[in-house]
Formats: sequence, C-alpha cells, structure tokens
Amino acid sequence: MKYLLTIYNTDEFVTRMETDLKDEFEAAHQDLQRELTASGELVDTAELSVTDARVVRTDSGGSRDVTDGPFTESKEFVGGYYLVDVASIERAVDLASRFVEARFAPVEVRRLGA
Repeated sequence: MKYLLTIYNTDEFVTRMETDLKDEFEAAHQDLQRELTASGELVDTAELSVTDARVVRTDSGGSRDVTDGPFTESKEFVGGYYLVDVASIERAVDLASRFVEARFAPVEVRRLGA
C-alpha cells in the first residue's frame, strides 16, 4: 500500500535545523532514504521549496485570492514528503516517527487512494 508521509515544519524547527539540529537532521534523512531505497519501499521524496510558493483560495463566485505561500493560517507548513510503498499503516507510522521534524510539528500519514 502506498502512503504519503507529509512532513510539517515550524519556523522554530527551520531555525534549529540550520544550526544545532543540522547534523542530526541530515543523518536521519540520509539513513532513512538509504534504508527505504534498499528495501524497495521508497517511491519518491522531496523537500518543498518556499520560493514562489502561493496559497490560492476561491469563493463560490469563482473569484480567487492568491497570497504568498507556502504559509496558510497556521504556524506549521509543509516542508517535504516521502511517498512510500509499505506493507501496513503500522510500518508507515513507524517511519513517520523517525523524522526529527516530528518533535516540532506533525508528520501526517495518509494512504493513497480509497
């Protein structure tokens, strides 16, 4: 089953990732990517850029409101994702719990499809 692990970030995490958590952050992602590649469970992963990001809302009349993103009205924002093909929701949750980011903001686990 394919699951999307959506990694949320906070400003606090980004600041700490660039300083005292940088080595831990990089090692955790490199180790996880190696493990998932070796097991064949990694489908795709990417960090999401904040450059040129936009948030788009429309109303029932079709009028649109476009603001600079990636920030919605929340202190968390999506920083990246892993798309994995694993045997169970339990495996997906186990993987999500290994992200350093999970100490600062949620990592959402969702199965693709119905």
